[in-house]
Order: sequence, then C-alpha cells, then structure tokens
Amino acid sequence: MGRQTGGAASATAGARQESLDGVALGLRLEAAGDRAGAEALYRRAAARDPQNAFAHHLVGRGLHAAGRSVEAAEALARAVALRPRDPGMRADLGDALLAAGRRDEAAAAFRRVAKLDPTHPAAARATLGLAAVDPPAQAAAALRRLIAAQPGAPEAHLELGRLLHVLGETEAGTAVHRDAVRAGVLDPGRLCEYGIGLFQAGREREGAAAVALAAELAPDDARLLTVHGFCLLETKRIHEALAAFTRATHLDPGFHAPFVNLGSLYGEAQRINEAMQFFRRALALKPDSIEARHGLLDQRRHACDWRGIEEEDRAVTRLLEETGARVAPFVRLAASAPPGDLRRTGRVWAAGLRVPEGVALEPLPVPPPGRRIRLGYLSYDFFYHATALLAVALFEHHDRERFEVFAYSYGPDDGTPMRRRLVAAFDHFVEVGHLSSEEAARRIRADGIDILVDLKGYTLRARTEITALRPAPVQVNYLGYPGTMGADFVDYIVADAFIAPFSAADQFDERIVHLPGCYQPNDRHRRIAEGTPGREAFGLPPDGFVFCCFNNTYKITPSVFAVWMRLLAAVPDAVLWLFEANASAQDNLQYEAGAAGIDPARLVFAPKLDSPEHLARLRLADLFLDTLPVNAHTTASDALWAGLPVLTQAGDTLVGRVAGSLLHAIGLPELVTHSAADYEALALALARDRPRLAALRARLAENRDASPLFDAARYARNLEAAYRHMHERRRAGLPPAAFAVADRRGDPLGTQEVCAS
Repeated sequence: MGRQTGGAASATAGARQESLDGVALGLRLEAAGDRAGAEALYRRAAARDPQNAFAHHLVGRGLHAAGRSVEAAEALARAVALRPRDPGMRADLGDALLAAGRRDEAAAAFRRVAKLDPTHPAAARATLGLAAVDPPAQAAAALRRLIAAQPGAPEAHLELGRLLHVLGETEAGTAVHRDAVRAGVLDPGRLCEYGIGLFQAGREREGAAAVALAAELAPDDARLLTVHGFCLLETKRIHEALAAFTRATHLDPGFHAPFVNLGSLYGEAQRINEAMQFFRRALALKPDSIEARHGLLDQRRHACDWRGIEEEDRAVTRLLEETGARVAPFVRLAASAPPGDLRRTGRVWAAGLRVPEGVALEPLPVPPPGRRIRLGYLSYDFFYHATALLAVALFEHHDRERFEVFAYSYGPDDGTPMRRRLVAAFDHFVEVGHLSSEEAARRIRADGIDILVDLKGYTLRARTEITALRPAPVQVNYLGYPGTMGADFVDYIVADAFIAPFSAADQFDERIVHLPGCYQPNDRHRRIAEGTPGREAFGLPPDGFVFCCFNNTYKITPSVFAVWMRLLAAVPDAVLWLFEANASAQDNLQYEAGAAGIDPARLVFAPKLDSPEHLARLRLADLFLDTLPVNAHTTASDALWAGLPVLTQAGDTLVGRVAGSLLHAIGLPELVTHSAADYEALALALARDRPRLAALRARLAENRDASPLFDAARYARNLEAAYRHMHERRRAGLPPAAFAVADRRGDPLGTQEVCAS
C-alpha cells in the first residue's frame, strides 16, 4: 500500500515538474513571437497539473489578448482561486471581467488588488480599471492620487484627462494631457493612439479631443494630422477635415492615407475627376491599398469609365474575400459579386462599428397588453430626400390608437415644406444630431421605444452605432438600405415575396418579413407639375422613340449599355434620355456610344429638377429601361407614378429585384424579364409596336389609382400588422422569426394573418 502511495506521489511530482517545464518553454516561445505555440504549451501544462496557477494565468492572459474575454475570465478565476493573494493575477481577472461586461465583478476584483498590496504595480492597473467602472468624479479623484504617487504613469494621465472631458471639464482634461506631454510622460504619438482608440470605441468626444491636441502638439506630423482629419470627417466637420488632409499631403507627399481620404471627400461632393486623381495618387504611393483601389473603382462606376472595369471588379471582390478588409457595404451593392458577398461585407462592417464599450442600457419591462406600441424611426433623411418622399404618407397614416410614433432625426432642417410635413406626421419629433451615439441610444431607451426602425442602414451619413447599442428590444432594417446589415443587433428586414423570397434567407442575417404586394411605401399625393414644355424644350425629337433611364450613373454597366446601343441601332429614330449626373460620365457615355457606332448626339442628358417638374417630364418618354445589378428604386416608382412603363430584368439579390416588385404590384408583371436576351428582345418589340406599348401605358394609368402600390393607408395597415406581430413575439418571449402578412385591404381592425417560415 505504501509503495502505491509513493508511486502516486512520484507521478504527481513528475506531472508538476512537467507542467512547470511546459510553462517555462511556453514563455520562451512567446518571447520569440510564437504565441500559438506558447498557448498550446500553457494549456497542456494546465491540463497536466490543474494546481499550476501560473499555467491557468497564462492561458487566461492569452485568451484575453485574443478578445475571448469570457473564456479568459474563467481561466483567470481558476488561477486566482489557486493564488488568491496574487495582486497581478487578480488585476488581470478584473480586466477580463470588465471586457466581458461583468462590471460589478470586475470592480470587486480591482478593489481587492488595492487591499492586498497598495504598493504593488498591479494596484495602478486596478485604479485604472476602476476608472471605467466607478462614477467619473470618484474615478478622477483616485487617478489624481495615483498620479501624485506615480507621476510617470502615462495611462493614469490619459484616463484622468478623458474623465475630466466626460465631467464637462474640457479645459482641465486637455491641460492634463498637455502637461503630461510637456513633462515627457506622454508623446503626441501615444496621445493620438489613445485618442483614436477612444474614437473607434464610440467615445467620440474624448477621442477627438485627444487626437486634436496630439496634432496641435506635433503640427508637422502628417500622420497625426491625417488621423485628426479622419476624426473631423467622422464628426461631419467636412471643411476642417478637407483642410487637415490637404495640409497633410503638403507635409508628406509620400504618405498615401490623406490622398485616400481626399478621394472619398471629393467623391461625396460629386467632383469625380478630382476624386479619381486622389485615389490614383494614393495607389501610386501604396499599390496594395485596398481602400484606394475600392474607392477608385467606385468613382470609375460613377464616371462610367469602363476600361477593364469588369476585370477590376472581379479582382477587388476576390481581394476583399481573401483579406476580409472593411469597405462601405452600400458601394458593394453595385459590384458584380455573388449574393453572399453583401452578407460578408455587412458582417465585416458591423463588426467594426464604433460602439462604446461597457455601455449597459437599462432593460425595458415588457409593456402591458393594450398599451400603444411605441414605434421609433431613426434617420438622417427627414427633409426633402428620396426616402422622405416615399415614406411621408406612411408616417401620416399610422393608426394613432394602436401606435405612438417617434422620429429620431440626426439630419438637417432644410426649411422645406417637406420638412414641415414630416415634423407634423409624428407624435414626437426628436432631434438627436447633437447627441453622441450613447446619448441618443439612452434617449430612445428612456422613451420606451418598443420597435426601432432604422431607415438608413449603411447608406451615406448613417449612424448605425446608435442601433448597435440596442436601444429597443425589436429593431428593424427598412427601406433605406436594400440589403442585409449582417448584424446581430437587427432582428428583421421588411421586404416582400419578390425582392426577398424565403428561399433567399441565406443572404440575410435578419429575419425576412413579407408585406403583401410591394415592400416600398409611396405617396399618391405627390404633385406632378402642370404645363410642362414639349419634347423640344428638353432636346428630345418630337416624333422619335424615347428610351430613358434616370438611374444614377454608377448603376449603368458596360453590358447594359451595350444592349441600349443595340436598341438604338435597331430603332433609327430613337434616342436615349439619361440623367446628367456628372460631366465625366456624360463624356464617357458619349465616347462609348461612338465606339458602338451610335451618334453621340442620340444620347440626351437631363439635368436635376425638383420632383414635380421631374415627374412631369417623365411623361415625355416612351419606355424606361432599368439597370442591373442595381435596379431603379425610387426612380422606378417615380416613372410609374408619372405613367411611364418600366422594363426591368430581375437579378439575384434584393437590390436587383425592386423594380420587378413595383411592376408586379401595379399589375404589369409582363415587363419583368429574367435574362438579358429577353430584356433586349422585349424592349425592341415594344419600340416597334406602338399600339402594344400604348395598351401597357393605358393599363398603367388605370391601375395607378386602383392598385395597392400607391395606397398609403392600405400600406400602413399592412406594415402595422407586421409591427404588431414582431411586438407580440417579443411580449411572448419568442425569438424573431420570418413571417408573411396578409393584405389588410384597408381594414385596420381585421385579424392579423401571418405565416411563420
């Protein structure tokens, strides 16, 4: 028996020594840069000797560094249980708990460190950890004591300055950072790095202040100035950002980043040639810059500069798949990419949103039955904008006995009648443009919103960070962004059976909701100007056939344009009427027409007009020709409202099926084709058969007022049925699920009918 006991003890000692040897080897591997090899050894050491606190500690530390905070906290808790009086291990546990969102437990761990040994180096880390947990004033006082004891601790100066900004003591916060730089405790580069970290974590005000000071203290550093410009750009201080990027290019003409940012700025301003020049300059300096390459491709689409563009499109798609680079999802809508590309792009974008860390909004109680559903719409576009033109009648027709309707606006007041109409359409019109993402989310939560509807998604000037903070228990992607957001904080996407059939569910991270007919709202009170001049006033032939497409130029592809040129060749008296988006596109399209053997003068360009005049001139055309992979959306409903037939080809993704949905809803399904050959053949047949086209036009005129497409009251009842079903699932504690809504047919009190899928 004694020999057995001795043998077991010997084996235990051997396991312990083997575990210690593994830890030692792992540390050497980690010092040499082999983290994966080190982690494997630490795990083996912990398994070999479960009493080896150092092995558990090193496993936890590695998991925390890899962002796996929940697992890290478990491993570090095991280490602390074995060595409860080790301040360093307990401080690491506090860091992991804080990252995992377990703030109270983290605070307890940090406070225990100070009690164990207030002079231990880990005590300073614990004080810094508590700065993220304790009330700002209390944390600031603790940091002042830490700085008095350890004046050379840079992190303490950084955190104290940040907290003073949070407390509204901006001058004092800036002074702390400035004095630390002057004393040599910090350098401008470290201050800038800290600031951009705050900014990217959603702490925009504190981050921008730190970055601005860093740029001020190192005025000749192009990199710091570029980061400052980025913060200015992200906070919508466009002119200051432009000045910062321009100065950075003068300070260091060999630095590519400010040229990329200038390309984006000039592209947004529709100064296409200059934008392309900046992106090309960036690529000359850094040929592997994905941002510059993607930005240049986007501007070339807007300019209809097609030399080798299809090959470049495929190459950029492959590059994004291989690298996982983060690029604007809206720009990817126009790419000739497989359907899964948009979902991947959305997920990458969502993962990189600037969301404040550690923000915990108070949970909303489940509302009692019978209380009005509090419905919030979040958007930049509550002014004279395409989204507002479509949706204003919906807002006006919401059933106020069942819904209390809020607008959360972070866009401008343009002073137009549309703005006044929008403000009047809501029970509550709340301005949140001056608030941080966290403040806006807290305001929405304080209002008790049951369903938050994001009208922007990933379109220009969106503030998706607000939605990402989960201010409402049910969140919906609707109307503005025609694709999946790839985000776990959005529950539903409002669609219809044509644009997003349930069979396409693998293209979406949201649950699909089918409205009857078409998903797109419309306003049948949109005014069409009277007394529109004849065709000659717009440069159109009085008797020739007028094909038209008023889609934005980035939607026009070489293959679609080639079809149009063949149609012009086959219909000698025809012209093609296009939107005058930018001078570069006009020049390039005329060149492409000439290269195809078509007189460039047969391309007629239409300047931008206000909606009533634009709708009136649409009546002068004979047939609207749609584009692919991106269809006409608002532009298609404009044409149909004006009485102009639209011919489309349905694509494989939501963004390429919208016009088809509109045509089905208005009773013209025969104008939806499913191949390029059928699209071309039908366009030619209609151009050659005027009576057939006239019959389609007459049916469109008859259906316009009779079909549900322009019936805002009926549409509102259908959408409200969807909202009620979402709300009831939440009240019942059920997860989101795909479903379809039966047509209310104007009956606001009818029983909701849904089919789960």
